[in-house]
Amino acid sequence: MIPVEVWGGLAFGFLGSLHCVGMCGPIALALPLGYAAKGTLLLSRVLYNLGRVITYGLLGIVAGVLGQTIAMAGFQQALSIVLGISIALVVLAPARFVQRIIPPGITGRLFGKMKAVWGRLFQSRSAFSLLMIGVLNGFLPCGFVYMAMAAAAATGSVQPSVGYMLFFGLGTVPVMLVTSLSGKLLGARFRRNMQKLIPAGALVLAVLLVLRGLSLGIPYISPKLDSNKMAAGQMRCH
Repeated sequence: MIPVEVWGGLAFGFLGSLHCVGMCGPIALALPLGYAAKGTLLLSRVLYNLGRVITYGLLGIVAGVLGQTIAMAGFQQALSIVLGISIALVVLAPARFVQRIIPPGITGRLFGKMKAVWGRLFQSRSAFSLLMIGVLNGFLPCGFVYMAMAAAAATGSVQPSVGYMLFFGLGTVPVMLVTSLSGKLLGARFRRNMQKLIPAGALVLAVLLVLRGLSLGIPYISPKLDSNKMAAGQMRCH
């Protein structure tokens, strides 16, 4: 069967790409054409998306190290449950309470510093600059990416965490690539209707994380966790 980090990451990434269009679509549409050669429009957009996927893979390492450290301490189940409950609370809580946790001013200052670097990259038409635009884009503060990192950390090991984030990134590529190539954002009505699914998807992820932490012995959904092997950074499924 397909590992959960593959289908889970792809599914969550594709769902999240509907959010990406609204947040990062303008960046994708403003990308420089690239160096003078045939097929540069497609190549430039592929390089941009590759940069984003690379960044998500790096974030997977961070999440994996954190998750593995907690798992080795014997708290992987608790971590999964806490992360699941936290995601559910963020989705269900009124926006004003979420803004108190992550003040808009913090993200605004970070984005302001990145704009200066982006300005120089957008003036260049090299393949490297297009790749780096995507890399930097991946570091933009994004609640959906943070949720993906929470799911990745809950795997309790670096390798599956990186795999989850890489497939999460790949899941965002189709919609972002089509958007950048078409020169248009998806219709506003379509985006509004589809984005209504995002909170539902986040709640499904939250439930899966809680079930995983409960260790009910359900393969791929709530595998039986061996406390001794968790302390060694390993997990087994029955």
